[in-house]
This record gives sequence, structure tokens and C-alpha cells, in this order.
Amino acid sequence: MRRNSFIEMAKLHNLSGRITYISSHAKQEHLYEVYATEPDREFWRELAKCNQEEFEKSGTNGKCIEARELMIALPESFINYDHDYLLKSMVDKFKEKYGVECFAALHHNKRKTNLHIHMIFAERKRLEQPIEKVATRNMFYDEQGHHVRTKKEILDGDGNIRKGCKIIKKGEVYERKIFTVKDGHFKQESFLDEAKVFYTDLINQMVIDDKDRLSIFDKNGPYLATKKVGKNNPKAEEIKADNEIRMEWNRAVDHAVVSGIPEAEILELKKTEITDRVKESVEQNGSKPELFGDIVRMAIALLERLIAKAIQKVMDFAGKVVGKAVDAVKETLKETESHIHAKDEPLDQPERKKIPLPVNSHWKEVATEKLPQPKPSVLAGKYSRLKEIDNRLKDQNEAIFEREKKRDKLKKELSECTNIFKGGRRKELKQEIDGIDIQISNMKKRLSSIVKEYKFDSVQVFYKEFKAAKSEYLDYKAVRAEWEKTYGEKVVDTMSIRDRLKQKEQIVKERETGKVYQAKRKEKEER
Repeated sequence: MRRNSFIEMAKLHNLSGRITYISSHAKQEHLYEVYATEPDREFWRELAKCNQEEFEKSGTNGKCIEARELMIALPESFINYDHDYLLKSMVDKFKEKYGVECFAALHHNKRKTNLHIHMIFAERKRLEQPIEKVATRNMFYDEQGHHVRTKKEILDGDGNIRKGCKIIKKGEVYERKIFTVKDGHFKQESFLDEAKVFYTDLINQMVIDDKDRLSIFDKNGPYLATKKVGKNNPKAEEIKADNEIRMEWNRAVDHAVVSGIPEAEILELKKTEITDRVKESVEQNGSKPELFGDIVRMAIALLERLIAKAIQKVMDFAGKVVGKAVDAVKETLKETESHIHAKDEPLDQPERKKIPLPVNSHWKEVATEKLPQPKPSVLAGKYSRLKEIDNRLKDQNEAIFEREKKRDKLKKELSECTNIFKGGRRKELKQEIDGIDIQISNMKKRLSSIVKEYKFDSVQVFYKEFKAAKSEYLDYKAVRAEWEKTYGEKVVDTMSIRDRLKQKEQIVKERETGKVYQAKRKEKEER
């Protein structure tokens, strides 16, 4: 059974004490690693002091919140990862997203059944330049730290300054701010849901075995949640019908995601055409669940129009790119041929090289001292496998698009079939269209089934991970290329002009006869 993601948040009223507690081997039986984006403890003391001062000024009742803490449960298999790499990955991604400093520790519980991270984060950011206020005249403060107007108000009966009172002389700094105001986003109820989705995606990107993947439903995502049908529920049939229309929308979302529709556009359409229209319907007509299906079907129709336009645009673009590529190779071939004839050099004569050719090889290796090769991250290592899943989704999506084109063609024929003597043909067309609709629905279900075979909750979740893996893989390839350039095996190309000419001829032949489909797919990936 899939394990649900578990992340909870706590408010910290004693920041320094909590940092000491989670990072102390004396207090923790199984403490594996400690990491802070800001290791200077003075930063955290200053943060706590700033929060206490601001809390006192506000006059708010209760306790001051000096920072917040996330407790993040991890799959048990993560204990085998490099602890430093694991903790830094989890913390640095959070700082990259929210821009705040963090202090974290990797723990096991006493029985070693719950591997988890305690991550403390600041709600304020440090200012690049502190803001200082300088006294323009002598300033006087009583025992409570309150500013008073005159010196007499802090003197005792003998004319001496009372204990606890103080004077800040003209020209001295009386107030210094080194932090921004608190980010209100962290205290909103939606933040914890957002953090759960963020860390569930990140954990799933790092798992090696699919059985360790975590499950969570993103309430703010493009999908519609379905309802559970309990036993002996008198409204079971209504709930099943409602779930079916929700699943129909979810399948359309899968189709849109694979087709390359930006998630932001899907979310906007969901908000304007479903969420907002449902609210309007309730305000105008009261609670009438039967109207929900009509609203969702209209939204599905709009989404399918976006998909058709996007796919057709990609196909047209791919065709143009392939044509240009073939023309460019042909032009290069002509230039090469003219260059060879201009030199009047026989094709059978190999190009003269100072470096002797190794036997049965076109390459000369130049020995260099090697340094350790860069290694791909866990996520980058998954790219090849995820690419195969992406190819399966793309193939299925193109098949759906072909069926939809056929259906649209039949619908057009049906709309033009108005003659009174063509009743039989109209019946045939309607039956064929209904059959294709069923096929398309089943083919869309298959999109979700493909990713669930690999333990992904949805197509959207898969593409989040696929895009992240592709990004890390390209970064790794760039680093690897630089390593090869600097420390790897240097090679000298000794291929003759004749061989290069044959190679170019083969490229042209392949592209003209059988590589159009692959080029289309490549262009979709690069969008």
C-alpha cells in the first residue's frame, strides 16, 4: 500500500533552546547530521531578539513566535543515502524556493522506525544593509525601556539616574534593524498544504525504488477531488455520477499536460470555468448538484479546444523545422563537394596527417592525467527511465489526437448530412461517433494508467519529476563535458573527407525517408 506523506509544522517560542535540542548528540539518541544555511548562532539569537522586541511593541497577547519548524517524515530507505547530501538537498531547495535561512537535523526515533528531518526556518530575511536610527538629541528611557521626554523623569530624589534607566546621547544609534518584517505567507493555513506538496514531490524525486514513493493530493492543483462512497450510503448513485464527471475532467487534464498546455493555463481555466461558475450557480440557484456536471462538461470542451490548437501548432512547427534541417544538410553537402573538386584531390587519397592513424580507427587518443569523473545525482540518474515513460505518454497522446481528428471529421459530415433521404447515413455516423467517443475516453484513461504503473499519483506529478530530472541531467552533462574538455581523453578527428561526405549523405537520406516522426517528438520535448 502506498504510504501517505507526513509533514507537520510547529511554532517555536524558544528558538535557541530548540536549536540546541535538535542538534545535540547528548539529547538525541540517533542524530545523523546537522546543517544550517546560516551556521552563525549569533544570527539565530539576533532573530529571536528581534521577534521578541517586535512582539512587545505590538502589545499582542499570548507568546512570541520566534521561528517555525517543519517535521518531515522520510522513507526508511533514505537512511542509506549520504546523510550530508540528503539533508542539504532537502534544506537548500526550501531556501531556494522561499529565500529564508534554515537550521536542520536528520534524526531517527528511539526504535529506528521513523527517519525524519527537523527543519527550523526564519520568517524574516536579513537586510543587506542594516537600518539605523541616530538620536538627534539626548534621549531618555525609564526602567521599562519606555522613551520619556525629559531627564527629570528618570532621576531619583537625590538627582541621580535611577537603576535601569538609561540615556542615549545625541549622535548615538538608538534603534537598529537587521531583519525585514515577518513574511505573512508562513502563517496562512494554505502554507502547510503547499509545503506538503513541495516536499512530497522532492522526496519522490529522490527515491530509487518506486515502492518508496509517497502519496498526496494537491488541493490547489489542476485536478478535481473525488468523493468516497461509503457502505449503505443513500446517495451512493449521486456520488458515483459526480465522481465520474470529476474523473472526466481529470482525464482531460492528463491529456492537456501531456500535450504541453502550461499548468498555469489549466489552473486558470479551472478557476474561471469551474470554481467561479459553481459559486455563481450556488448564489443564484442554491445547492443543485445536478448543475455541476453541466459546468464541468463546458470546461472540458474549452480545455479540449486548447489541446487541439496546441498539438496542431506543434505538428506544423515540427514539419517546418524538419524541412529546414534537410535543406541545410543538402546545402552543406553541396559546399563540401565543391570544396573537394576545387582542391582537385582524389577521393581515394586519405587526408595527410602528422599524427599516425591507429589501426581500424578514426581517432587518436592523447593521454592525460585523469581526475575523478563527475557523477549524476539520483534524480539525473532517473532521467533515462523517465524519458521512456514520457515517450509512451507522447505515443498515446498522438493516438488520441488522431482519433479526435477522425471524430471531428465525422461530426462535420453529420452536420452537412441534412437531406431527408440520408437518415440511414446519419444513424451510421452517430453510431460511429459514439463508438469513437468511447475509444477516446478509454485511451485517456490509459494516460493515467501508464504513470500509475510506475507509482506516480498523476500525469501532472510525473511531469513535475520528469522536468526536474531533465534539468539536472542537462546540468550533469554540461559538467561532464567540461570535465572531458579539461581532464578527459583528448581526441583528434582523422576521418577523411570522403568518409565525412558519406556520413552527410546518410544523414540526408535518413531524414528524408524515415526520421520525421522522431523530429516531431524532439521538438515537443524542447518546447
